[in-house]
Amino acid sequence: MTRKAGKKKGGGKPKSKTKTKTKTPPSSSSPTSGPPPRPVEPKPAAEAIDVLTGDVLRNVFRRLPLVDLLRAALACHRWRRAAARCLPRAPPLLGYFFHPVKAPPAPPIKETERDHYDAVFAPLGASSPRQCLGFAPDASRFRLCDCHQGLLLLEPTASPTKGALPRLLVVDPATSRRALLPPPPRCTVPDDRRWRLSRHYVGSAILSRAHPSRLCFEAVCFAVDDGHPRAWIASVDDGQCRWRALPRDMDVDVDFDPRWLKGRCVHAAGKLYWHICTSGRVLALDPATLQFSYLLAPSVLGDRFSKYRVGETPDDGRLCIATVENQVMQLWVRGEASRSNNGWHLEREMNLRKVYDALPGLPRDARARMASIWITDIDAGRTGKLFIQMSGYGRYSLDLKTCKLESLAIKGGMEYGDPIYAYFLAWPPAFLAQA
Repeated sequence: MTRKAGKKKGGGKPKSKTKTKTKTPPSSSSPTSGPPPRPVEPKPAAEAIDVLTGDVLRNVFRRLPLVDLLRAALACHRWRRAAARCLPRAPPLLGYFFHPVKAPPAPPIKETERDHYDAVFAPLGASSPRQCLGFAPDASRFRLCDCHQGLLLLEPTASPTKGALPRLLVVDPATSRRALLPPPPRCTVPDDRRWRLSRHYVGSAILSRAHPSRLCFEAVCFAVDDGHPRAWIASVDDGQCRWRALPRDMDVDVDFDPRWLKGRCVHAAGKLYWHICTSGRVLALDPATLQFSYLLAPSVLGDRFSKYRVGETPDDGRLCIATVENQVMQLWVRGEASRSNNGWHLEREMNLRKVYDALPGLPRDARARMASIWITDIDAGRTGKLFIQMSGYGRYSLDLKTCKLESLAIKGGMEYGDPIYAYFLAWPPAFLAQA
């Protein structure tokens, strides 16, 4: 039976419903949505100090005090390389080492016997590093004998026995290193027993230094054997010491009492000099040839037995001689001139009478002044100063530029002792020499 086609219930043809689609913002959890854009981060700004070019940095370093320059060199490799190009050529003066002494009473009270005080350091300025010998406790049994190339040489306070040579203590205050050198062995001199009967020990000194940061150096021990000078050379390399003795210098006759030789030497113009009491000449040692010789002072000084001292001129380091005899300062410089005196010419002369008059308590009588005032040294720091001793009135420094006297008294009724050693830093520092 055929079924008739009829309409569906509910009407005719069905209408299709249109659905309205609404767009939703993509979510981060949607697998088809991409990652959100990252926020743009600003580029880090360069540090202000890194903006400085090498020329600007070196221009700043050249204006720094030496101590601050060395501290800046330790900041980084870039600063170290820049600081290495700003170093001064000459080694810097840090201050002075000396043994303090009690200020002597005013005359006519006789000066009492001086006690031994440990060596101290007087810095040149507030920025100078403080040096001390506290790292060497045995230094209290020694006294200063020389200072050269950043090293201090000390010898025992007790004098050696007749014919014997002392042991030596060498310290480096900058690196706190020290080396105790034994006396030269007797086997270094053939038939040493024979020479010991007439031997007189004079003094010791630093000859040279191989490296500014290592304890590698050469020292000389000087004595007079039967009227002729003899030197012993110590070669030290990080604590290992080797002594060798040189033959007596037969070209130099010590025709006077060897006790007149001053034990402390002076480094000047590349040589070592030992003063001789009341003599018109000094004994010199050439470190290159290790030969002794005599150097004549100007005849006007030698003939009058004047007290003078050898040193260096502050500007160019020429060999010079200074004296303050008869209230007159004279500065003689080594060099050939049309009117030279034993190879010296008078470069400067200054009357000190008015300078002394300004000092309270100093006697007015010219003869009393001549007997109580003498020069003790030329400042090895090349500051243009002379060290002057006034018996009963203290020790002073005389500035040749300003013509002013400055007292060398310190706290506790003490004053600078003699000699006064200028201490230079070993130069250049090892960490800057390799930059």
